[in-house]
Amino acid sequence: MSRFHLLSALALALFLPAITAAQDRDTQEIQKYALTDAGLAKYSQATRKLAMLPAEESGACDDAGDSLSIDETAAKLNSLPAAKSAIQEAGLTAREYVVFSFALLQTGLAVWGGDQAGGKPSSVSPANVAFYKKNEPNLKKLEAL
Repeated sequence: MSRFHLLSALALALFLPAITAAQDRDTQEIQKYALTDAGLAKYSQATRKLAMLPAEESGACDDAGDSLSIDETAAKLNSLPAAKSAIQEAGLTAREYVVFSFALLQTGLAVWGGDQAGGKPSSVSPANVAFYKKNEPNLKKLEAL
């Protein structure tokens, strides 16, 4: 398992403790989200800009133990002027960035799980799985950030 997949699995485990109504809405939104080339271009640009910021300005590793909703995570990004600016300059809102991130994470975990011996089909959209596999080389470049 790559470092990215391990970190992704840990992040997902933190994101999905007890399901509340808000978390259920978040989970449904993430499952319904369609990953697109245009979205990936914006997400990649924002991620590169965020990676250039000092950790305290980008929100990196902030509240790593907390399970935050999409709205709470977006609000944290919006509270950091440099992070908010980096995301907006890429053509996204903080919420769009967060939803894309979680949809990408969920899809990556599904692809990895499906590739394991005895892997079972997941509830992730087949279109998102195809998107992820098509863009895997570009996604690996983002892992390095």
